[in-house]
This record gives sequence, structure tokens and C-alpha cells, in this order.
Amino acid sequence: MMKERVKRCALLFAGIIAFVACSGILFPEQLSVLTSSKDVVSERVLIPGGQSVGLQMNVKGALIVGVENDTGPQVGDMIIAVNGRKVDSPDDVDKIVSDSGDTVELTVVRDRENLNYRVKPYYDKSSGAYRLGLWIKEKIAGIGTLSFYDPKTNKFASLGHGIYEAETGILLETRSGKLLNTRVNQIKAGEKGTPGELGGVIYDFQNPLGTIEKNTEFGLYGSADDAQDFDLSKPIIMAARSQVEEGDAYILTTIDGTKVERFDIEITRVRHQNHAEGKGMEFEVTDKKLLKTCGGIVQGMSGSPIIQNNRLVGAVTHVFVNNPKKGYGIFAEFMVEECDK
Repeated sequence: MMKERVKRCALLFAGIIAFVACSGILFPEQLSVLTSSKDVVSERVLIPGGQSVGLQMNVKGALIVGVENDTGPQVGDMIIAVNGRKVDSPDDVDKIVSDSGDTVELTVVRDRENLNYRVKPYYDKSSGAYRLGLWIKEKIAGIGTLSFYDPKTNKFASLGHGIYEAETGILLETRSGKLLNTRVNQIKAGEKGTPGELGGVIYDFQNPLGTIEKNTEFGLYGSADDAQDFDLSKPIIMAARSQVEEGDAYILTTIDGTKVERFDIEITRVRHQNHAEGKGMEFEVTDKKLLKTCGGIVQGMSGSPIIQNNRLVGAVTHVFVNNPKKGYGIFAEFMVEECDK
């Protein structure tokens, strides 16, 4: 297996602010607020995240990420058929190749064009099976941060950015996957030019938090297994992107065990975006504890909710490689839109 990596310096980082909770509080489907003379925005009530989560994902399709010989197919090609039979996973490819034992015809997609190659498998004595001499992406695993849970739809969101194949830069499609409980047990602090990293242990595999349904440019999304796994006593209202402003804010994330903590930041720039994009805001960590412990933003914090004026305004997505005190965030509004699709 080729070493799994996460594209760029994307961080797994989550958190959310607690909205004022009352005993027996209800979750209204919508609250309307006038944000300008022209806009009326529907507000969503969400449950903030911030806890570290394990991400296990089976990749959809048969993406080539390495070649042993010059057989024709290239890194980045997606195998869609073997001997004219459609394939949806590496297991499908292996089965057809093993049953053939002779030259097989591969149909691959490259730059939206279908290409056919004849490849002669070789017999691998160690496994007792025929091989193509191609490395095919099968699974990916890592640690990230939960952004929010939506009690209205029973959906969750995490990361705030997509997971890409490291060698090809291709956004991976998910065939299936699980969101799992994780305990943070080590920290590598970030330095200028060297991103830091959170380390953790995934536990309680038999009771996942939810099922990952899609990996998109704006994060991982899926359905929760049990609403009681989330702190329903601390709802928060989502802010429209027009309500986000420069100034004080904070994030929720986990840097010790399973404890979600609040860390202060300052939003230094808000970008005007008319459609869903990443990096909608820039911020700088001002919290002394987070700076001392982690040096700022580190890998593993992507998805951490950003709270301002008692509203969920976004989630952390990336760190400045040359200055770990600074990072980027995506607007919460775009993540909610993606969650609803």
C-alpha cells in the first residue's frame, strides 16, 4: 500500500460555540432575520462539534496511483472496465484479473477520454494471484474534527475541505465510510515552514458516530447513527456569510484526550464570495495556551468550528505554512448548503 497522505497542509480541526440553552429547548426548523434591506436569510440551528474524529473511507472506483511497469495506463487514470465488465472497486479489478490469467483489456478514463489498453498480468507467488503491476487506491484513514451536527436532518459535517489523493491531486469519491470516536494523545507543534500535527487513537469501532456518505471540495458529510452522541443541550445558530466580520472570535477543538476546548482567534479578513468556495476568511490565533501547546493551527484541526457573536460562522480548513499562527476558514453557510444536497 502506498502511504496515505492528505493533500496540501489541510488540517482536520473542528469546534462550535454554544448557543444559550434552556431546559426543554426546541429546535425550530427556521428562524428568519433581516440581514440587509434586500436579503432575508433562513437561519439554521446546529449542534457544534469540536471533537476529534477518526475518518475511515473506502474509495469509490479504481484510481491508479502507481505503476510498476510501462504497461500503458498512467498514474491518475481511473479504471472503469476490465474485459468489458464494469468495475467499481479494486476488488472488482482483482477478481476479473484473477479469473483471466491471460492478457486483459483495461478501459480507463483520462482527461474525460476513454482509452483501452491490453495488459498481460503476471503471477505473484507470494499471494498466489495474478497482478497487473498497478497500484490502485482502495482506502484512506485519518483524524479530523467534527464541524457540526444538524438535528433537523440528522446529518453531520467535518473537515471543511475535501480529501485528495496525494500523488494525483484528485478528489476521492467515497464508496462507504465511518466516522469514529478518537482520543488525541500527542501533539507535534507547528513551526515556520513545517506544519504541526495532532496524533490520536481511534476507539470504539463497534459504535461509530455515523456513516460517511460523500467527500466533497468543502468537507466530508454523512448521517449520524445516534443523535445522543452529540451534545444536544448546546445548540447554536448558523451565521449567514454577510454577518461575518473582522474581529474577535473563537474556535472549538480537541488537543487533549476527548475534551473540547475554546481557543481565541481574530478574524483578520473576510472575502466577498457569491458562490461556494473555500478560504472565505483569514484568521490569526491569539490564544496563549493554543500557541504554547501547538504553535497555532496544526494538521488534524480541519473542520473546527469558528464562532463569532454567538453564531457559527465557519470552520477551519488550512494553515499558513510559513506562519502557523494564521489559518483559513470556510463559511458555515456553504457547509450547510453542501450538507443539504
